[in-house]
Formats: sequence, structure tokens, C-alpha cells
Amino acid sequence: MKVTLRFFARFGELLGNSREIDISEGISLADLVREVAGTSSEGYQAIFNEAGSFHHYVILMRNRKRIQSQDAEITIIADGDEIAVFPPVAGG
Repeated sequence: MKVTLRFFARFGELLGNSREIDISEGISLADLVREVAGTSSEGYQAIFNEAGSFHHYVILMRNRKRIQSQDAEITIIADGDEIAVFPPVAGG
């Protein structure tokens, strides 16, 4: 199965902006992000806390719909999904 994983702003600087990934069936959104973020200790630390949970400010989206970080552990990724990971958003 293939999915697209996109990191934005600072996360993109640390982990690359976009990648198409082959995944195993049954992987959760949280596990997918952990696996990819684990390729960079700074990237991982920017997204996850010491307990391995998402920082409260991380914004997750699956197919342009917001996923709460607590639901990411049980959200199973499907073939063709697009996952987006955003840092805090500020405007002015």
C-alpha cells in the first residue's frame, strides 16, 4: 500500500516536505509518523514528547480532515491516504 506523508514548516525542514511511502496493512497514523520521524532525532523530538506521545501543539490531518492526536493511535491508514503533519499555526 502507498500513502503520501507531508510535513510542513519546521517539521518539513527536519524531515523533508513530502514522501510517498510503502506501508504495511494495519499501521496506525501515529505509528507511521513515529517511524518516519524516527529517522531524525531532532525531527522526532519536535513532534513527540519523551513518553512517545504527540506534543499538544502538533496538528494531524488524514485526507484533509483533522485527526485528534489521541485518535491517531487507533486511526488505521488505508492505501492512497494523504497524511499531513503541521506545527503550531500562527497568523497575523
